[in-house]
Parts: sequence; structure tokens; C-alpha cells
Amino acid sequence: MNARALLLFVALAWAWQPFDDAVRDVVQASRRPWLEAPMHAVTNGARPLLVAGVVAGMLSGAAGRAAVLEAVVALVPVNLTVEVTKYATNRVRPNGDHKRRNSAFPSSHAANAFAVAVLLTRRWKRAAVPAFVFAALVAYSRVYLNKHWAVDVIAGAALGAVLAHVTITAWRARLAARESGRAAA
Repeated sequence: MNARALLLFVALAWAWQPFDDAVRDVVQASRRPWLEAPMHAVTNGARPLLVAGVVAGMLSGAAGRAAVLEAVVALVPVNLTVEVTKYATNRVRPNGDHKRRNSAFPSSHAANAFAVAVLLTRRWKRAAVPAFVFAALVAYSRVYLNKHWAVDVIAGAALGAVLAHVTITAWRARLAARESGRAAA
């Protein structure tokens, strides 16, 4: 990241800090003991669900394996982009954690949840509402548990959704072109 880009990011991030502070204050004031376990389950339960989905996809024939391959094709660039951005921005988490390789911006939980929601929706339209509701719940849980600022999850969600959509669109176009090339041969 060059100096101008870093300066632009700092200027934009600084402008959002009052918004982040206000959202954090409201969300943290709304924490309830009975919500702690469900929020931890949502924030920590996404990985086992993803693994279960991969296993189910691999065992369910060619269509399932194609869905798993699409997920890998989409999630690799999403996660590479998130990790590079985290390292470049080095934003402190609202709970005070400050590790450069795991900084706050953007939220990888939100990016992955929204990327998977896009993948599911593109393959199975009926999955749209539950997929995006779950993705939003994952993103909210990160703010609720004081692990991310609101802007972190908004940026992560947007990055994951857009990058998954663009990647899968390009992937499918490439597959279609290859198939049409085979048909012509």
C-alpha cells in the first residue's frame, strides 16, 4: 500500500470513528446475559457449519462437488484480500486487542458469512433469506461481542459479497467458454 492510499484510508477511517463509537455504545448497553451464549455460538459456529457443508457437498454427487469447488474458488480471494487488508490497516479492535496479523478491519467473519450467503443464493435462490439472515447475525455478533467496530463488519460484508459475486461470475463464464470450446471442437 503506498503512502497516499494509507493516508486516504486513515482519513476515511478517522471520519467513521464517531459512528463506530456510537454504535458500540448502543450495542454494548444492550448486552444481556441470556444473549451471551447464543452470540458466542453464532460467532464460533460458522466454521463447523462450513465444514459440515463441505462434507455434505462432497458426499452428494457431482452437483455438490461443483458447489464445494465454487466455494473454494470464491473464498480464497475473499480471505486473501481480508488478510492483506487487515495487515495493511492494523486497526485496533474495540476490546483493545492489537495484533497486526489479526487486526479489526475488515471483519473476516462478516466477509466469509456474506460470501457464503452469495454462493448459496446464486446456486439455490430459496436459500437467500436464511443465508443472508444468518450472515447478518454473524456480523452483528462480532459487534455485540466487542470484537469489531460497525465499519469493520460493514466493510467485511460488502467485500465478501461483492468479491464472491464477481469471482463466481468470472468462474462460471470461464467454465461456459471452456464447455462451448469443447462443443465446437
